[in-house]
Amino acid sequence: MRRSTRLAALLTAGILALATTACGDDEDPKDEPTTGSDPTTSESTDAPAPESDIKVGMAYDVGGRGDQSFNDSAAAGLDQAVEEFGVGSEESEAGDGEAETAREERLRTFADAGFNPVIAVGFAYSASVAKVAAEYPDLSFAIIDDTASCEPFDGSDPIPNVACLVFAEEQGSFLVGAAAALKSEAGHIGFVGGVQVPLIEKFQAGYEAGAKAVNPDITIDVQYLTQPPDFSGFGDPAKGKTAAEGMYQNGADIVYHAAGGSGGGVFEAASEAGAKAIGVDSDQYNTADPSVQDVIMTSMLKNVNVAVYEYLSEVAGGTFPTGTNVYDLSVDGVGYSTSGGQVDDIVADLDAFKEQIISGEVEVPTAP
Repeated sequence: MRRSTRLAALLTAGILALATTACGDDEDPKDEPTTGSDPTTSESTDAPAPESDIKVGMAYDVGGRGDQSFNDSAAAGLDQAVEEFGVGSEESEAGDGEAETAREERLRTFADAGFNPVIAVGFAYSASVAKVAAEYPDLSFAIIDDTASCEPFDGSDPIPNVACLVFAEEQGSFLVGAAAALKSEAGHIGFVGGVQVPLIEKFQAGYEAGAKAVNPDITIDVQYLTQPPDFSGFGDPAKGKTAAEGMYQNGADIVYHAAGGSGGGVFEAASEAGAKAIGVDSDQYNTADPSVQDVIMTSMLKNVNVAVYEYLSEVAGGTFPTGTNVYDLSVDGVGYSTSGGQVDDIVADLDAFKEQIISGEVEVPTAP
């Protein structure tokens, strides 16, 4: 294992500076560490003393805990594991436009502080996890939404201490695409993607396929907010609002977003247009601002919480998973929400599609 003479400095200047809390309080969420064990303090006032020696380091993507989407879903899985297994935890998040070296140092900070496992939330950590995990072969790492460490593109051997937690986003997106087509009165819908990368194109592909399975002639507008290496499209509500406004003005009456924190802007645009929107990753009807709650027809559930919880349940049991782990419709890794009752009348149709996908009768594309 890599040793560091900077451990004390990293503990003080690294984790404390990066720690985040859930949004909702008047205080800055980065001012204090979150629940679980904190290696720089002797006790936590937010959670009972851990019953386990396991300390989990959670490195969020841009937006962190409180983004009401992807990161929050990962946080929910961590919270469940903390409560049920008594594991300790510490969290940090990436900043807009930060260099790859900053992501690497975040992971090293956790590793030097004795956190094991270290979980990276989002494909943007791909190169960082591959590099840092190789430096700490005695620790375990997990990454959400990326398989590069487990299935290297160059044909090299997988990194043995990494688990890749990935999802069949196209399957869940197929279901909300079918819902959009069944509910659209205009025969015209839209899709807003945060950043145009293969992962987000899976959402688009499934959404288009589901909509066209219901209405082959439906019109589908598509817009991505940014292109790599600019990943700000996952945390820019203003851009999300502008993109959705254009679609509603162009005749769409339902817009689905796969844009992380930018989705809040999509909901605002839907509210102002008197239209509907579809959330992503978590049940956004329950997490979005109450002023836009009524426009959220459904959400594509990407149950990152399930993946994080199941991974940590194995860790708590003494097993550190490795390799690629896929969460699809058959294991409720993805799905759709019914909160608010706006799709209650089409649940039978959506569940019929779900069964056809699980059985293999319907094969959902992964690229537009």
